[in-house]
Amino acid sequence: MGQTKMRTRAETEERFKWNLKDIYETNDAWERDFEKAKAQGEAFAGFAGRLGEGKAVVLEVLNAYFDAAKRMTRLFCYASMSRNGDNGDPVYQALQDRAMTLWTKNATASAFLSPELLALPEETLVSYAADPAFADYDVFLKDLLRQKAHTLSSEMEQLVAATQDMAQGVENTVEMLTDVDMRFGTIRDEQGEEVELTDANYRAYIESRDRAVRKAAFERMMNTYGGFGNTFAAAYAGNVKKDLFFATVRHFPSARAAALFPDEVPESVYDSLIDAMHAHLPGLARYVALRGEVLDLKEVHMYDLYTPMVKDFELEVPYDKGFEIIKKALAVLGDDYVQVLCRAKDERWIDVYENRGKTSGAYSNGGAYDVHPYILTNYVDTLDSMLTLAHELGHTMHSYYSNREQPFAKSDYAIFVAEVASTVNEVLTIEYLRETYRDDQKAQTALCNHLLENFRTTVFRQTMFAEFEHKAHRMAETGEALTRESLCAMYKSLNDLYYGQQAFVDAEIANEWMRIPHFYNAFYVYKYATSFCAAVAIARRIREEGESAVKAYRHFLTTGGSMPPIEELKLVGIDMSTPAPVESALCYFEELIDRLSALQKA
Repeated sequence: MGQTKMRTRAETEERFKWNLKDIYETNDAWERDFEKAKAQGEAFAGFAGRLGEGKAVVLEVLNAYFDAAKRMTRLFCYASMSRNGDNGDPVYQALQDRAMTLWTKNATASAFLSPELLALPEETLVSYAADPAFADYDVFLKDLLRQKAHTLSSEMEQLVAATQDMAQGVENTVEMLTDVDMRFGTIRDEQGEEVELTDANYRAYIESRDRAVRKAAFERMMNTYGGFGNTFAAAYAGNVKKDLFFATVRHFPSARAAALFPDEVPESVYDSLIDAMHAHLPGLARYVALRGEVLDLKEVHMYDLYTPMVKDFELEVPYDKGFEIIKKALAVLGDDYVQVLCRAKDERWIDVYENRGKTSGAYSNGGAYDVHPYILTNYVDTLDSMLTLAHELGHTMHSYYSNREQPFAKSDYAIFVAEVASTVNEVLTIEYLRETYRDDQKAQTALCNHLLENFRTTVFRQTMFAEFEHKAHRMAETGEALTRESLCAMYKSLNDLYYGQQAFVDAEIANEWMRIPHFYNAFYVYKYATSFCAAVAIARRIREEGESAVKAYRHFLTTGGSMPPIEELKLVGIDMSTPAPVESALCYFEELIDRLSALQKA
């Protein structure tokens, strides 16, 4: 199941650690670029008051602004990823803190840009956006006009920019508490050996076939977080108040409206997603009931939701083997796609295994625009870890192609589509495995179960998280206090709604919200659900239609932020402004339940 003693960063083989020297060869090189970024920020202030001088000055300002932003992004990527390898390393704690402070200082120095541009006649900005000389910045200028009602005076923009470093404080505090300072103690594994429980290996133990092991892991994890409940409640309440502050300052009616505005996503998409989940909760109840029947459980508890439903099927997937499977599964996307995948492994874009102090979970970082994306995982040789790697490689390939095909100013794709490429990779990998094991009923059952679990955890669960966020922000907006008691009660009631028809909702689940890091990036999680629904449709088209669907999808991967995200998805035939893709995906979920039920009876 995993190592009994946590390795240190130094004890991890180099080939399993990302090579950040591709960004900066040494810390001294980072320091030199830091000084350049500092000088750029100081020089940029000299443009204040000059944007009315004409086209040449405006173009010069935009070139300088985006060049400085590119350098700052690179600096921050190196510092933050170096720290994420071991969050207890004081050298990189300091580098990240300095990078964030300089980012805020430079943002303050450039805060005049939007107000001064918007002070120009609207027809002037429209003409600039249509001018080939401004081709790299047309989206920026058009979006600026869209944000006019929410843009403040130069003085106020400088003040808001100056708060960014401070506003990051809550999230940084929570990250240090969970990744460095908190310890979860030990449990006994399937062999009866005492092992340390961590955030990274929790998933492996909650999936254990030994019910006593998963129950112990669940209770230990949830109760440990609960022991810090007042701290987490105070931190989360502070983060929600931050969201409300910025929404109010920018004249949005709510924090949710402010969060959805940059992606040009109407709030109706959020509400219709929740409505669709509620309408399909009977399907979720059917799946939970089937799980209890297959596992021969008199009562399904919250710690029973993750264990595989096929008792005597194991798919051990070491990292090297898992990577080969992913390559074969994604070969349908083209030889050049697979070649870039190989580069990611061979050139050490990936930080593979857990070590003491390493950031938990997994992510892809494509911010080093002139280099290549990077991936952090905490691989544990399971099917789930392999699919997580496939997921993060999807993000990486999306960033790679967007960065390659778009100028920096248009390279960053919206979060609304950020989970599409990652989920397409997951679905294609699962479908490849289903074909590979097509004559193995147990394998088919396990993989069907895995697809259903993806639906449960990515569509239903993330939508439940989205409800939690919306309710918490509404509570704060109406003056209700966010306390440990109120947040835990609300989270427990949501679990009762989603799972209570067929499962016993254990009291400890009320603490689970404390361990969800995405809650500190408000109104993000609903995009996992919408992206998953879109990705299921795209993956099915790729498999059914072949080359034409691949061509459309590969084009989508190159668009970056050059189009509104809903329009980007229309390139592959998906219209997320309507409920149709979500409804279609949920119908597929119910078809999978029928398929799994039939496999169990065969």
